Formats: sequence, structure tokens, C-alpha cells
Amino acid sequence: MGSVAGAVLKTLLLLSTQNWNRVIAGNSYDCDEPLVSALSPASFSSSSELSSSHGPGFARLNRRDGAGGWSPLVSNKYQWLQIDLGERMEITAVATQGGYGSSNWVTSYLLMFSDSGRNWKQYRQEDSIWGFSGNANADSVVYYRLQPSIKARFLRFIPLEWNPRGRIGMRIEVFGCAYRSEVVDLDGKSSLVYRFDQNSLSPIKDVISLKFKTMQSDGILLHREGQNGDHITLDLRRGKLFLLINSGETKLPSAHTLINLTLGSLLDDQHWHSVLIQRLGRQVNFTVDEHRHRFHAQGEFSYLDLDYEISFGGIPAPGKSVSFPHKNFHGCLENLFYNGVDIIDLAKQQKPEIITMGNVSFSCSQSQSVPVTFLSPRSYLALPGFSGEDELSATFQFRTWNKAGLLLFSELQLVSGGLLLFLNDGKLKLNLYQPGKLPSDITAGVGLNDGQWHSISLSAKRNHLSVVVDGQVASVASSLGSEQTYSGGTYYFGGCPDNSFGSKCKNPLGGFQGCMRLISVSNKVVDLISVQQGSLGNFSDLQIDSCGITDRCLPNYCEHGGECSQSWNTFHCNCANTGYAGATCHNSIYEQSCESYKHRGNTSGFYYIDTDGSGPLEPFLLYCNMTETAWTVIQHNGSDLTRVRNTNPENPHAGFFEYVASTEQLQATINLADHCEQELTYYCKKSRLANKPDGRPLSWWVGRTNETQTYWGGSLPDPQKCTCGLEGNCIDSQYYCNCDADRNEWTNDTGFLSYKEHLPVRKIVVTDTGRPHSEAAYKLGPLLCRGDRSFWNSASFNTEASYLHFPTFHGELSADVSFFFKTTASSGVFLENLGITDFIRIELRSPAVVTFSFDVGNGPFEISVQSPTHFNDNQWHHVKVERNMKEATIQVDQLLPKTQPAPTDGHVLLQLNSQLFVEISAYFGSGSSVIYNFQENYSLSKNSSSHAASFHGDMKLSREMIKFSFRTARAPSLLLYVSSFYKEYLSVIIAKNGSLQIRYKLNRYQEPDVVNFDFKNMADGQLHHVEINREEGVLFVEIDDNARRQVHLSSGTELSAIKSLVLGRISEYSDIDQETALAGAQGFLGCLSAVQLSHVAPLKAALQPSHPAPVTISGHVTESSCVSQAGTDATSRERTHSFADHSGTRDDREPLANAIRSDSAVIGGLIAVVIFILLCIAAIAVRIYQQKRLYKRNEAKRSENVDSAEAVLKSELNIQSAVNENQKEYFF
Repeated sequence: MGSVAGAVLKTLLLLSTQNWNRVIAGNSYDCDEPLVSALSPASFSSSSELSSSHGPGFARLNRRDGAGGWSPLVSNKYQWLQIDLGERMEITAVATQGGYGSSNWVTSYLLMFSDSGRNWKQYRQEDSIWGFSGNANADSVVYYRLQPSIKARFLRFIPLEWNPRGRIGMRIEVFGCAYRSEVVDLDGKSSLVYRFDQNSLSPIKDVISLKFKTMQSDGILLHREGQNGDHITLDLRRGKLFLLINSGETKLPSAHTLINLTLGSLLDDQHWHSVLIQRLGRQVNFTVDEHRHRFHAQGEFSYLDLDYEISFGGIPAPGKSVSFPHKNFHGCLENLFYNGVDIIDLAKQQKPEIITMGNVSFSCSQSQSVPVTFLSPRSYLALPGFSGEDELSATFQFRTWNKAGLLLFSELQLVSGGLLLFLNDGKLKLNLYQPGKLPSDITAGVGLNDGQWHSISLSAKRNHLSVVVDGQVASVASSLGSEQTYSGGTYYFGGCPDNSFGSKCKNPLGGFQGCMRLISVSNKVVDLISVQQGSLGNFSDLQIDSCGITDRCLPNYCEHGGECSQSWNTFHCNCANTGYAGATCHNSIYEQSCESYKHRGNTSGFYYIDTDGSGPLEPFLLYCNMTETAWTVIQHNGSDLTRVRNTNPENPHAGFFEYVASTEQLQATINLADHCEQELTYYCKKSRLANKPDGRPLSWWVGRTNETQTYWGGSLPDPQKCTCGLEGNCIDSQYYCNCDADRNEWTNDTGFLSYKEHLPVRKIVVTDTGRPHSEAAYKLGPLLCRGDRSFWNSASFNTEASYLHFPTFHGELSADVSFFFKTTASSGVFLENLGITDFIRIELRSPAVVTFSFDVGNGPFEISVQSPTHFNDNQWHHVKVERNMKEATIQVDQLLPKTQPAPTDGHVLLQLNSQLFVEISAYFGSGSSVIYNFQENYSLSKNSSSHAASFHGDMKLSREMIKFSFRTARAPSLLLYVSSFYKEYLSVIIAKNGSLQIRYKLNRYQEPDVVNFDFKNMADGQLHHVEINREEGVLFVEIDDNARRQVHLSSGTELSAIKSLVLGRISEYSDIDQETALAGAQGFLGCLSAVQLSHVAPLKAALQPSHPAPVTISGHVTESSCVSQAGTDATSRERTHSFADHSGTRDDREPLANAIRSDSAVIGGLIAVVIFILLCIAAIAVRIYQQKRLYKRNEAKRSENVDSAEAVLKSELNIQSAVNENQKEYFF
């Protein structure tokens, strides 16, 4: 299962008016003043207005003057409503309404901001969410908290969708406060130098913060250097920020070796970007906007020998440390602080500490260009040429990630040909075609799809054709013949209109997606604002006065070192040579253990293993010895026999061991294994392991915990004991180790160290070989592990009420789940985890279908694998699901995997907050009920941030999925009731005659639609399953997997502002039909199971130990199994076991070991999801065998005399075994 670091929290926080001040009070300062209500009408503007009474000045929240809000002349996606706050303000929230008393409201919109009223930027949530959900009616208010806040003077609301039965209508409010800042404008030749008191600063600490904006892609933002090559530099290169830090006399042969860290992208967009640099000793925190990186710098970094001055905007007099090309910064800096000192304020006051180099002004007056975004392959901009001119010319700049797309097409008037300028494989292609002649091609540039601005100049005059790319003349061709070339036609930028317009435009490689600016035609600058207003040319699917390019590789969602590349709409990961595969290089291509390789049928050999699967640890190579048990063999660099002489406590011998795996990889391997051991052979002659009189150790070893260990091979971890001491057969009975007898003859203490928390052995220390004839020798075998705790784990689910608790599933950006299952049941939930609105669920939907469903904020998605044979055949089946930033996939056994691509621009963070477990059942006594409140009070809870607000009151519910099972013998009964604040409702009841009825009232003024299932008496005491799916006015119902019906509803298509869900008796009656009222008065007596409304699970919420606030329980409601007859075993609790961090002892979990049995009525059997249950009998048998072997081996060695022991030692010193022979030695 994947994890994620630095996840960006959702910016969506929906607040009611009444709760507003209480929530804001928790902030460090108040910044929630309404900013729009006091503005003059002149501060409002719009793209158009329906009438004078629908003008933008009437767009204030809750106002009813005029027509009650702003509405444009036509309702399309090119309309906008704009406010001018008069000066830059900090904006923390926005609120919207529809037009008063009308059918005009906006259901989704974009929010854009600007300092100047030009070059707008979209506000985005989660780095990918572009739009805001709007209103569901004309008068309710929807608030959005903006995190982070916006600092801007102008705001623009752009409607995306609106009420289809009305038109665009908006009233707005903006909340925030005044924003104060100090600004300096640098012209690319100027800079500020700050000289400070050497006694006031620490050489190991720096804190620098600033904001900047620029149109230039390169420039030095700050620089500080010393005499010995030490320096800190913040350099803008190609729109990215490079933090360069060097310490010491390191020679840096080229600029790229200076780069310590890179953050940000597309930072030359003429919008403000924030930078924070924090240095404390070796630790450096580097933050650009919302992206942060922490790292330890290179070299002797705890102290930087720097001069007592720092420059901003350039390097006035570069010293020897600056060995890279650089340019001065051209743009604006804001709120520039160095260790708490306001640099710009000192410069404005002309303090002597500040030296101003060049022309500096204290206001930001950067020139503004008007960019245009080509949003889709269907986008185009058509501009008229100037008839009669003998030259075709155009200039423009563009930036894109796409390798191909049309940049410009123009028809040649006299020669009846055409000229195409397009990108192909990142190169510029110029194609000229004329009837009866071969086309002429010119290729220029390379890698032009790098996201940078590139300039193009095209000229065709008489018989000369030229194109200039980024200032370089690419080619001049004489291919037009002697005729003069007249333009006079239309210039098509970015694409071609539909053929129905009669255009001769050609588009061989598809439309351009990206940004353009500074467009000129026939040496005349094009006024794109006039184009936007409809007075010049025409266009389709453009966003004018904004460049909407984003860097989809920032942050880089390619895991494990995968290389990220991108197009306009998505990103791609190259996983070559990473050891991982998948859309984001998430899945390891290697197994987690030798045990897994063995079960794939592999034989002994070297294999890469990845002990943490998709986790951060890299795979590593080791040997797998496939005997009856799969043994993992991890070698080290000290496998030879080592002899030790002439040591004492003051001059010890220390032998160190380096393994083929890192410490983290070793720890993961050991933790995953059932058992690990390492043979340590210690030969001694007049060399003790411990000093008898005072117990002081004379030799010891150190394991991975860096703790000194004084027990030796074969012993338990008791201090200063060996195998012979444990078995009571040492050569001298008064000692616990043979070597402690201190005899002048060779003996040994040999055996396997098997306390795996101490393994592997990292160091052996010997200190007692300094006396005459004293000598020791040791040999350490490889680390040996067997078993896979994640492979041999299982649990049984014996009833539908059984479930397992796990901690919250953390997989915000990427996650995977895999398990084996076998069952005879036809359906059931494998696992589920819920958030406020997000959820994941894996279930057996039907005997032949396994479904993975989830919601990360874009609405529920599901993907299913269907098998030609049934999965409930009581055989093992393997399920693997993955969800990442690119897609969601599910694979079952060897069937083809199914994939659901992630939306291009949507929510990306999966946020869960409950435990992960399987649904439960409950018995309802007479008169009891469970009420799940979605909104406590509609007028007070619009878009409440409470976790109860899984459906927001203002949201139109045009679709829902309802599933539950029930068993009852009472009729009439109310099974489920969903109410609305608008007197709309949904009820599922058993009528007096035993038929099951589903009643939808989606319009308060109409009678409900009734769907009646009367094929049998549903109050027969048997278990029944109900599934209801509604898509607007179309209803699909399935009962007991055999009765299916599709119905078209007549009462409406939306269930608005839902209030609560009731199971059991209804206590409040309000405008419901007679049959529902009768069933609601009776309530429900029996068992309800797996109740689900879309992703809401009310029974689960109700029966948690401390059920959440939105759930109210009345009467007798207890957990129970619906497998038993209704009413029997009513108070019995289902089997439940928790695997959270606070889980109980091993004994608490042992009942599961006796629970392995088949039950054809339930999901049952053995899901191997990394849980528990080891093969105890096999483990005990193996251990007994090892102890017998060890005992016989030690007995044989003790029977040898001194000569034979020395012969063994000499043999080992002279003959070193090969690697494979060593391996065989330990797995006999």
C-alpha cells in the first residue's frame, strides 16, 4: 500500500453564515470582512448584460434590487463577472447566489484573479481542481474557503455550467482584508546590496523570504559569497528556481554541479510566487509556493564562511565562486526579508546599509501582455488579413507541452496555395503547397514543446520565404516562383474551424494546445481584447487574457525514480531501469521474498527481491535456496575465517561486516520473515569470552540495534551464555561457555543466533588474545531467513456480520491492495474505508463479478472484472487493485485487468478517516430507529465542514445507489426513508400485502412515483437483497438477483438538499403519502444488513463504539447476524477483531485460528490480506529438527582432541570455500 508525503489538503471548506465567525476565530488573525458590499457600481463589470436591470452592479450577495442579480446577454462559457477591489487585498473566501426569485443560477464556475485587470490566473485547488461547485437554486448561498488565500485587486467569476431550465445568474460576495506590502521593481540591470553587522548574524543560520513576479525566464534573485568559494545563490533558470549552495574549497568544473535543489516551474508567468529559504546548520528547507523540499547540504556545511553582504536581483561584482553564466533579475520583488530585516523598507528610507545599484523604483509597473490559451484540439483563432498587400507575415510567441499541433495556416491568394506552420515531434515545420507543384518544407528548432516561451517570425514576400525561431534564422527558400505572393486571406492560429464554415484551412496533425501571446499580422499588433469582445476576427474554445498552462510533472508523481514527461492534458512515467512498472512506476516487478518466488515455481538462484513491495525501499539481489523451505541468503564481506592474536581491552580487534543490502532493506527482510538465523563459529585457545571474577565481557558482538550482545551461537539472548550453558554440557561445568574454561587447547562455541530483532551481526570485538599462546578465530555465516508473514496469513469470515478492523488506509496519491479469497457466497464486501466524501470499496458484486469502487472527490467511479466462470467456487482467487494519479486498475487472477483513467483536471487526494473494515448487520426491535442526519438545519448548514456532510445541502442529487439486505416477518414495514428540506423524499417500504414498494417524490407539487414488486410476500422471514440505482429520471431495481426492472420517473430528476436517512420508525411526518406514513408508524422489526446510500454506511456509523454526531439511535438496535432467523440471537455480537495500533494481545486474536470452515451462505473464507496465523506445527517441527542437528554437531566437535581441532582450523585457513559451497553448507 502506497503512502504519500507532503499531500496538499483540500481547499474546499464549506461554511454556513452562522458558523463563519466561529471558524475564522480559530485563525491567527481575522481576515473575513465582506469586501464587495461597500463597492460602488463602477467597481463591477461583465462580459455583457441581459438588460440594464441585469447589470453587474446588481450582483451583490442577498441584494434584490434591479432584476435581482447579474445575467449576461447570452449564456455561454465566454461570459464573466468582474470586481475591482480598488487595491490589492487578501481574499480568503468567496460566496455565490443565483438571481433572486428566478430560475437563473450557476452550478459551477472558475475563479480568476489579477493585479492589473490583465493576464488573469486561475485559482486552483489541490494543484489540479480548476472549477468550483456553484448553486442548486436561486437563493441559497454557497461559501468556499480559499486555502491558500489570494492576494489580488481584481477577481473574475467565469460560469461553466448553469441551470438548464434557466440562464446564467449570479450574486457574489468576497471575504478578506487589506494586504500591505513593500515592492521594488528591478529593470534587469539593477540590484540591491545589503551590508550588515557581522556581530548580528549567525554563520550557521539564515532565513530568507520574498515574493517575485517576472516575464523573464532567467535571473539572479539573491547571492551571497565568501572568500573561499562558499556561497548561496537563488537563480531563476528557464522558469525554475535553483538553490545553489557550496561550502569549502570544492572545485566545480561546470554550472550543473552547483545545483543543489530545483523547485517550481513556469515561474515566468507574470504572477506572484513566494519563496522561503531556511538554513540551520546542515539542514535546509526550501519552499516555492506550496512545494517544499527538505535536504542536507553537501560538504562541511554546518559553517559557511561568507562575507557580510548579500545582493538581491543580481551579482554586482562576481567573485571567484561564481563560475556559472547568469543574468540580473528583471521583475518585481515584494516583502523581501533577510533574517527578519525588511530590505525594501531600508532601501526606501535610503539607509546606509543598503546600496542601490542601477535604476530602482518602489512600485511594480511591469508591462502586461495579453496571452491566449488554446484549451482543446478544437480551439482556433481566426484573424483577417489585409487585402492587397504583397507580403504574408506573422509573428507570435507560444509555449506548449504537446509535440504536435497546428500553429498557423494562411491561404495564398494569387497562387491558390496555402502555408502551414505546425509542430511535429517538437520541431517547427513550415509547409508551402501550390497546385501542380511539390510542397516545400522547412524544419527549424528542436524540443520546442518544453513549456518555455518560443518566438516565431514568418515572412513570405515575392519569391522569398523565411522563418525565424528564437532569433535564429532557420532557412530562406526561393520556392514561390516569380509570382508575387498576396495574402488577403484569413490567418488561422492554433486550429481550423469546422468544415461547415467553408474554410480552406488544413490541419494535418490536429489542433494546438498551449498559449500564444504578442501576435502580429502584417506587421500590425493584434488587439486580443477586441477579439474577446467580438469586434475582431472570431474564435472557438479559447481563454483570452490568460495562459492556462500547468506543469503536470510538478510535483513529480512518478515514483521510484521514474522519469516524468507530459502533454497538455496528462503526464507519462518512463519506468525503464527502475525495477517498477505501472502508470506511475508504483508496482515492483520483483517478488517480496524467496517464499513468493518458490510459489511461482522458481528454483534456487540469485533473485532481486523488493521487501516492501511498492514502498520506498529499492530491490536488491540475493540468493534464494529452494529446499523444502525457501531460504533467503544475504551475504556479507567477511565470510572468511578470521584469526585474532595480540589483543587486549586497550587494543581490541574489531571485525566489521557490510551486507549486500542496506540497513533498511535488512530490517524489512527480517521483519517480513517468520524466522531468521546466522551461524557464528568462535574458536578459542586460552581466550575467554567473559572474565569470571567480575563478569566483564572480553568479547562481544553488535547487531542492527547497535547494542552490545554477549550471548553466543545457539543460546537464547541471555548475557554471557552459549549453547553448552543452555544444555548443561560445557567442558567445564562451572562456566556457561566452553571458551571461558580458558584451556590451552582449541575448543569452540558455535551455533545459530536466532533472535531476529538483534540480527544481523554488524561487528565482532575480541580483546583476550594478548597472553602467551592465546589465540582466537571466528567465522560468521550469511544471514538466513525463511517464511513470508505477508504470504501465509489468513482470516475466516463465518457470518455476514463478521468483519476485521484495520487502521485508516493511507493512500492519498497512490495505493495498492492485494489479497487471496475463496468463498461459496454469491456476493459480499471484501474491504471498505470511508472518508467525509471519499471512499474505497472492493466487493464481490455477483458470483462472476469483482468490483473496485472509489471516490476521491470527483464523484463515484467503479470498475469491474467479469469472469466467464464463477468466483464463488470455493477455490483461491487473487485480487489486486491500484489507484494512482493516472488511473485505477483491478485485476483478478489472470483475467485481463480493467482500467479507469483519472480525470484530467479533478480531485487527486484520497482522504479517508475511518477504520477499514467490512459492513455489519443490525437487529431492530419494535419501535426502534437509526437516523443519519446529513444536515442538522438546512439554513444553518449550507456546505458545512462537518464530517457528517457527505452530501451537501445545496447539492442536487441526480443519481444515487442504494443497497441493503433485510429479514422480517412484519407488514407493513419501513425499510429505508430519505427526506429532503424541500419536502421531497424517497421511501422503500413493505406494504400491507407484503409487496415491496419504492416511492420517489422528486417534486413537492406532484404525487410520488411508485414502483411495486408484488411477485411474492417479502415479509416471509427470509433474507432478501435490494439494489436500487437511479440516473436522473431512470430507475434500475434488482431484488434477490432475479427480479429486475427499469422505470422512468415522472416526478423529477433531482433530489435536492437531502436532510436525513431513516432506518426503522419515522418520528416526524411531513408531507408524505399515506402508505409511507403507515409503514413509517409501524417502523421495522427484524434484521437489516449492509445498508448503503452511495458511499454512506449508516449502520456502520451507528454501531461504532462511539458513533459520530450525525447518527441518532432510538430503541433497541444491536449488532446481529442476518443469517439467523429474524429475532433470534438478537443481542449476539458479531465476531470482530481489531488490527489498529492499539490491538490486543496475541491471545485476543487466537479465536480466528479455530474459525476456518466453509459456509455456503456467507462470504467466508480466508482472505490473505497481510494479517496473521502462521503455520505453527511446521515451524515447531523445523525448530526441533534444528536443535537435534545442532546438539549432535556440538557433541561431535567436543569429542575431537586438540590436534584434530587445530587440523580443522588449518584446513579452514588454507582452503576457502566458494560462494555456492558456503550456501550448501548451511542448508544441509
